Amino acid sequence: MVELKPVVLVVDDGAASRELLRMHLSTIDCEVRLAADGVAALEMIEREPPDLVLLDVRMPRMDGYEVCRRIKSTPRGKLLPVVMITGLSQTGHRVAALEAGADDFMTKPVEGAELTARVRSALRLKELYKTLDSAEHVIFSLATAVEAKDSFTEQHTQRVGESARLLGQRLGLPENTLDTLYRGGMIHDIGKIGVSDAILHKPGPLDPNEVPQMQAHVAIGESIVKPLQSTSGLLPIIRHHHERFDGGGYPDRLRAREIPRAARIVSVCDAFDALVNDRPYRVRRSTAEAIAVLRAGSGTQWDPETVELLANELPTIQHLGAA
Repeated sequence: MVELKPVVLVVDDGAASRELLRMHLSTIDCEVRLAADGVAALEMIEREPPDLVLLDVRMPRMDGYEVCRRIKSTPRGKLLPVVMITGLSQTGHRVAALEAGADDFMTKPVEGAELTARVRSALRLKELYKTLDSAEHVIFSLATAVEAKDSFTEQHTQRVGESARLLGQRLGLPENTLDTLYRGGMIHDIGKIGVSDAILHKPGPLDPNEVPQMQAHVAIGESIVKPLQSTSGLLPIIRHHHERFDGGGYPDRLRAREIPRAARIVSVCDAFDALVNDRPYRVRRSTAEAIAVLRAGSGTQWDPETVELLANELPTIQHLGAA
């Protein structure tokens, strides 16, 4: 049986821009289709849906925001990844893209390595959704709902999943473990669906009564996923990604190699992404500051091997959108 290549639809009214994106995508094993405007793109999607849409914002007849809204309003389009690409770099345009339902946002001029990394990430996510059974769809939809509750964590879990998978790859772990790292990173915080918004969004430190409520999210997440046999490999990540290397973490106070390796990897990726992005209780740190924090906690809070591996892989992780 011949394996079909994933299809990427490039939508841009500029012929030069379309060809530039096609050239960048030549390094990926995919079929590239081109549309000169949004109306044509919607017709092509209706006839034969692609696996990913790269969508310009400024176009005649219909702008990219409206095209994205129409894609996402259809049953077959809800899980179709849309990456919006535009020369408009203001924050307002990024917010408008996300409100229209875009899964990612890039500004022109597009850098080739970053584009290919983002496209591979989006195609991997699409492939994941194809393989999920109906019960798993509910689990991953819940994980998405957790992020939707908090604008500060938008796309956090996908970045963690991608980073964890990359580190596992560098460690030479088998493909099934890489898949577990990616999926586990995607849903590691699913238990936060059971934590109140007041605690999740609190702009300052949690008080002694709130700390155990926040910490309960790992057990809540485990209880949500446990009934599904197909996700049993994800349970150690969900339960143990807040253990500390020195044994001072939660929920089971595991230490060092007692902590499952996948959980140690996701823990470092989770901490790094949280540090370099804004949170209700603090502004983002620079990449250098984040690495300094991780190294300061190496051997106490985090696995030293994983911390150093992440530091060495920073350029690739940043292309994945993790920073």
